[in-house]
Amino acid sequence: MERRILRTECPDAKGLIASITSTCFKYQYNIIKNDQFSSFEDNRFFMRTELEGDFSSAGDFIAEVKNAIPEGGICKLMPVERKKVLVLVTKEAHVLGDLLMKSYAGALPVDIVGVIGNYSTLQDLSSKFNVPFVTVSHEGMTREEHEAKMIEAIDKFEFDYVVLAKYMRILTPDFVNHFAPGSLINIHHSFLPAFIGAKPYQQAFNRGVKIIGATAHFVTNDLDEGPIIAQDVIKVNHNYSAESMAKAGRDVERQVLIRALSRVVDGKVFVHGNKTVVF
Repeated sequence: MERRILRTECPDAKGLIASITSTCFKYQYNIIKNDQFSSFEDNRFFMRTELEGDFSSAGDFIAEVKNAIPEGGICKLMPVERKKVLVLVTKEAHVLGDLLMKSYAGALPVDIVGVIGNYSTLQDLSSKFNVPFVTVSHEGMTREEHEAKMIEAIDKFEFDYVVLAKYMRILTPDFVNHFAPGSLINIHHSFLPAFIGAKPYQQAFNRGVKIIGATAHFVTNDLDEGPIIAQDVIKVNHNYSAESMAKAGRDVERQVLIRALSRVVDGKVFVHGNKTVVF
């Protein structure tokens, strides 16, 4: 028996859940778990259905589901399998280290196919997990020249998602547009939309905040403004310097990115305009 995930997005209408689940029953698929959400402001319906059964007739099944939902709807059957992830880094090790360890231990259903950095600082860490590391230095190059070299290196790997694990470079629209929408995921060391851009912990310190956090989001052409996948915060006080805030924030950054990536690869995240629906 196989397991697959049916993702459905369409204009909302009466009887959608009954229509979809009855089609599942017709094909003798057992529903392991079902989640749905209706967005009232724009009348949009989202549903994630985890199925078990014989999918030899999957094409016919999807065709029937499409006929059962309103015109303009989207439905896709995803295999339940480990996804391939390429990681971009600069110098900070904590996020990459957590990704490598959880992938190695099976706590995260992904295979890290490679790591690319603009410094070689984290090469030894990658090598401990037998993960290829490529250094693409930005020194002496324009941003556009460096990104062209990065894309050349990236395109040598097969991957489902690219994760920016504290990759401290601002990306141009040409670089972002090279990838399929929803395939670039960033961890930002701030509780967005506050403190966008560089040195968010210094910005937070300057404002005397009482909480700091981290945000995992999809990357778009708007700096740090892509659809948010996951967030979390911890409390701080006047005793914290900008440096101690950054140190305290590392655990939040690791946890938020792992949570976000886990939900994305499990098909639990739907992009809804500049927001997300996360089951």
